[in-house]
Amino acid sequence: MLAGRRAAVSQLLGVCAGAAACYWVYRLIAGAGRRRRDSGSGGGGGGGGKPGSLIDRVSGISPRAAARPDNVPQSAGDLKPHHIKKLLEIVATSSDTSLRELALVSLCNSAAFSVNQDLIRNLDGIRVIGEALSDLNSEVKVKALNTLNNLSMNVQNQKLIKDFLHGVCEMITSAALNSELQLAGLRLLINMSVTNSHHNHFIDYISFFLTLLAEGNRYTQIHASKVLVNLSANPSMAAPLLHSKGSSLLNALFDSCVHTDILSRVLRFAANVSENLESAHNCNGHYDENSLHTLLFGDSALLKMNLSSLSEHPEVEVKEQAARLIQSSK
Repeated sequence: MLAGRRAAVSQLLGVCAGAAACYWVYRLIAGAGRRRRDSGSGGGGGGGGKPGSLIDRVSGISPRAAARPDNVPQSAGDLKPHHIKKLLEIVATSSDTSLRELALVSLCNSAAFSVNQDLIRNLDGIRVIGEALSDLNSEVKVKALNTLNNLSMNVQNQKLIKDFLHGVCEMITSAALNSELQLAGLRLLINMSVTNSHHNHFIDYISFFLTLLAEGNRYTQIHASKVLVNLSANPSMAAPLLHSKGSSLLNALFDSCVHTDILSRVLRFAANVSENLESAHNCNGHYDENSLHTLLFGDSALLKMNLSSLSEHPEVEVKEQAARLIQSSK
């Protein structure tokens, strides 16, 4: 009985997530109600024993409303406050992992709409979703990260999401290289690093971002490079960046054979840092032999040998960033 009820809720939540075909919603709801009646299922789990009562609790949509299509949200943007509140309750209290995943997917889709970004925050949703990051199930963590990523498009939301940045960074460092969990975490960090407001939360993890840039696959490299470009655009981050330990493999990225999406961002990152070298020297001019400064700007840096050829690269973005780097290095 419980499994059947969960299945019915899961199907409805799936519709909330992608929510297009109302007709099939009604068929699913009505079919679930008939199955419960045919099997003689009673109350339980707070359902009160009424057909469709669990669905009512989650969505506020009664099977009796099947004759009125306008009662059913047709997209994630149509979810009402009571829908979102119920979804947050599932995330916070349900012991069903698959149900929490579906609820998070629905919340993620709804958070793509600016009006829902405020609504979720006002319902204490950021705390609820942030706490889901400690779930033992990696898929739940991924869905929570994706939801926070959409919510982070709102400046007011970022002020609350920042409290989870340390945990997200720790999660990325312990996640398998190139895993979806790692990528989901990086996507959130990209949004959270667009402005300078939260850069101090990233300082202890710069070396790890540099490792991902050097050793990850193409997707991981692109994500890590976006974070590093955002950090390097902040002059006050120049010193932490230059003092961070870097991988010797980084120099291999400054090559015309490297994919343009990566090469252009690596050059932009290096040019940003190079343009702030003087201010960083004023803070602390001593650099270890494994520091990013030594790797990029030391006497034996391979970067110097590659810049002239990169300035003739056929891609405009690569050419422009190489020219910036050459100019700032003079």
